[in-house]
Amino acid sequence: MGFVRWICTVIIFHFFAATPISSDPSFSSNELSSLPTKFLNFAKKPEVFDWMVAIRRKIHENPELGYEEFQTSELIRAELDKLDISYKYPVAVTGVIGYIGTGRPPFVALRADMDALAMQEMVEWEHKSKVPGKMHACGHDAHVSMLLGAAKILKEHEKEIQGTVVLVFQPAEEGGGGAKKILASKALENVSAIFGLHGGTNIPIGEVASRSGPILAGSGFFEAVISGKGGHAAIPQHSIDPILAASNVIVSLQHLVSREADPLDSQVITGQAAVQRCNATVNFFDDEKPFFPVTINNANLHEHFQRVAGDMLGIKKVKEMQPLMGAEDFSFYQEVLPGYFFFVGMKNDSLERVEPSHSPYFKVNEDVLPYGAALHASLATSYLLKIQQDVEVVEGKYHDEL
Repeated sequence: MGFVRWICTVIIFHFFAATPISSDPSFSSNELSSLPTKFLNFAKKPEVFDWMVAIRRKIHENPELGYEEFQTSELIRAELDKLDISYKYPVAVTGVIGYIGTGRPPFVALRADMDALAMQEMVEWEHKSKVPGKMHACGHDAHVSMLLGAAKILKEHEKEIQGTVVLVFQPAEEGGGGAKKILASKALENVSAIFGLHGGTNIPIGEVASRSGPILAGSGFFEAVISGKGGHAAIPQHSIDPILAASNVIVSLQHLVSREADPLDSQVITGQAAVQRCNATVNFFDDEKPFFPVTINNANLHEHFQRVAGDMLGIKKVKEMQPLMGAEDFSFYQEVLPGYFFFVGMKNDSLERVEPSHSPYFKVNEDVLPYGAALHASLATSYLLKIQQDVEVVEGKYHDEL
């Protein structure tokens, strides 16, 4: 998840897509509510936990930036092969799309991002990044490990899956808009819903947090070039000073955002270089770093999340959170299908403090892995068990795997 250090524009679109959910008569309510606990117990088995930890540490040692995740992708495919899970590769350069279940509708997707950050790791430990200037400082290594853990759970209980779970191992979340390329590949064309998670450094272990509606901000990068005219210091009136103009713009923008407005409100900012007799050009990097929309959680999926997470953890450990000003390209998925994004807790007061994401001192509390894996698997399985069974199938529309 990107916490943008540049100026970002924030626009919130209130849009909720209807996601019908109804009970499957072949499963009792008790059986359905017991699935999350069963999956969590499976994920906590020493052999499963150790397996997830080993995967996470191997990825952590070999971080790769957006659209360069070739080793990470190779590791994922090797693990899917061992689990006898079919997949499609490459998707969106380095992405992997896996399939578990019947191979028929309905389809529900689970997403994990794979890319690291261009940052030097400052944590001294046995599995420190081996690549200078690159680090998994946002926990994407754990996200991949948790989705593979979910894949293991789902494969073990494949007969209980009433439909198909689509595993989305996505490249380039950190500014590259990998989700947009995944959608462009049409790999999710017939998916009914998608779930994604992120480690929460300020949420206690064993708890989760999310909300219905807007949960994360939209963001966009831009570069402004301000041009003036050179001159002699003794005759400044004959020059046009771009430094003065740039300074004025920076101070004015900072003043507007930080002192005159609620940071949770939408903001539109305009800088005026012309006031200082300068010219300005602005590049929004639409191709390299596309604008991220607001992350908006589907209302029906929020109810589903609360029910499933409550069955697993207890309803008191399912927290309602305020929107954050970080941004996520998961929002691209939510523009075209119902989606839900949540945070799974990593904080443990008895251990050392977990630094926030995008810090060179960031560390993952690996005790979070079983929770993320089990939540992924539970949300998908329960969704498929409860979604209407009369999903319309249009002949010739679906991919071979879907």
